[in-house]
Amino acid sequence: WYQRRVHGKQWYQRRVHGKQWYQRRVHGKQWYQRRVHGLPDGVINWCPTSGATISEHVLTDPDLAAVHFTGSTAVFQDIFKKVGNNIANYKTYPRIVGETGGKNFHFVHESAEVDNVVFQTIRAAFEYQGQKCSACSRMYVPDNLWPEVRDKMKAVAETIKLGQPDEFDAFMTAVIDKSSFDNTKGFIERAKASPDAEVVIGGDCDDSKGYFVAPTVIQCNDPKYESMQEEIFAPVLSVYVYPADQYEETLKICDETSIYSLTGAIFARDRHAVQAANNALRNASGNFYINDKCTGSIVGQQPFGGARGSGTNDKAGSLQLYLRF
Repeated sequence: WYQRRVHGKQWYQRRVHGKQWYQRRVHGKQWYQRRVHGLPDGVINWCPTSGATISEHVLTDPDLAAVHFTGSTAVFQDIFKKVGNNIANYKTYPRIVGETGGKNFHFVHESAEVDNVVFQTIRAAFEYQGQKCSACSRMYVPDNLWPEVRDKMKAVAETIKLGQPDEFDAFMTAVIDKSSFDNTKGFIERAKASPDAEVVIGGDCDDSKGYFVAPTVIQCNDPKYESMQEEIFAPVLSVYVYPADQYEETLKICDETSIYSLTGAIFARDRHAVQAANNALRNASGNFYINDKCTGSIVGQQPFGGARGSGTNDKAGSLQLYLRF
């Protein structure tokens, strides 16, 4: 009792139960197993700093063996370029894996179940304020379903509360910083002023108490309007309304619109329509969903990754990623 009183509970536990028991209790079973079974200190290091600082020291080091990157397409391209410029200085050829941006789509066929489309799209586009690489940011809807889809999405969007992260009834909070806020506001303001686009839901931006952007839907008359092509990384969804009898033609437009190829989803009850989308959009997404939102894969359960401007498609979360290295 005296030793515990004088030296404290943690000292006492370590003295009574031993160092290994204490380490397992404090650091967890996984840490303890790694430590005991041979992962030395220094193999895994957490180095919080700017990307530029890391690049300056790591990418020019002759011992660089591999890079596994998650972030923006522009930064990954810069990393690739620096590695290429230094290729003669390395002891081996570095292996490079990247998972970058996306301009992810929901494609709606006229046979789709509207309520499912609405709720899956609300979640995919506006959860985390649209700030995840797999978020839905463009949608294609047939003209005979669009009025119902639009009205139901508007009704749901109007019930969404924006608030602080510790307000558990708030579905959304602020975007990450002023730069993101200004960029998002720019897209919305240009859409309001453009003859090729119309803000049909939301569009409000408020930075008086944080960088808040309301869930916003832009209807685009031009399927290649800027917000249909460029990644915004914010709660902004762009919609192109296509003639219902031009389904396959619009699938081709979807495939050719964006430089990205990360995630996408088809909503249809017609099995032939699903198969047509599967064939036409084979290279438009790395993860393809049927009658489900284009986001939500769980690392370690579903392999994840895309090609084109979205990365090297090495499927993080799968065993084959380890073979890549």
